[in-house]
Amino acid sequence: MTSTPDVDLPLLVARLRAVGCVWAEDEVALLLAEARTPDHLEALVARREQGVPLEVVVGWADFAGVRVPVEPGVFVPRARSALLVRLAVEALGPRPDAAVVVDLGCGTGALGAAVAAARPGVEVWAVDVDPAAVRCARQVLPPDRVLEGDLYDALPAALVGRVAVLLANAPYVPTAAVALMPPEARLHERRQALDGGSDGLDEQRRVLAGAARWLAPDGLLLVETSRGQAPDGVVAAASAGLETRVVVDDDLDATVLAVRSTT
Repeated sequence: MTSTPDVDLPLLVARLRAVGCVWAEDEVALLLAEARTPDHLEALVARREQGVPLEVVVGWADFAGVRVPVEPGVFVPRARSALLVRLAVEALGPRPDAAVVVDLGCGTGALGAAVAAARPGVEVWAVDVDPAAVRCARQVLPPDRVLEGDLYDALPAALVGRVAVLLANAPYVPTAAVALMPPEARLHERRQALDGGSDGLDEQRRVLAGAARWLAPDGLLLVETSRGQAPDGVVAAASAGLETRVVVDDDLDATVLAVRSTT
């Protein structure tokens, strides 16, 4: 909307505050920018009042400076995952020379897209089991390199032993803890994108177990986890023949396993 003569902005802010939106002013400004008409604005605000994530209401998320589409049910990228991007970019160096980067369980494609934006020379591949996530990722990454399937099963054999950086933000919430998550996540994101099994590490173990086959000799696997789960992740990596450094960013409240092959 280009003008707001009929819009009561303080009232909209109050409505969002009443349902727990901490940054209500910012959200109203964003909804106002997305709305085509006053009626459309009302519809957007009403969806937000119903608890629909802001990113789903507007249809996109801003992650690490990259705008990625977000369909209903698809995992919304979190700010903490910027640590994965930073470590990947550092590992690739300033001239990646068509280095292969793989985003496993890519969701919206945010990780791969952010790495590609920072290092335009990389060859990014992405995989997700969720068709809606694949549709989102194909809008920000080369569509023919965004594949639908279960982790490594979807990747072409030509990538074996060639991956410079393997990114994985696999679900790591313990099953019993999913019910304790904020409603925006547990009610509006698919369970398979959140639930990591009894201890939260089922998918991480699968990622770690298969990584050595795909990584280049000097390749790096980056796995998002929690600080409390990191020690068990290190053990799982060692059992897969991998050595691990735990990287923590307190500002982002982020923890990442930086993993390399020992062979």
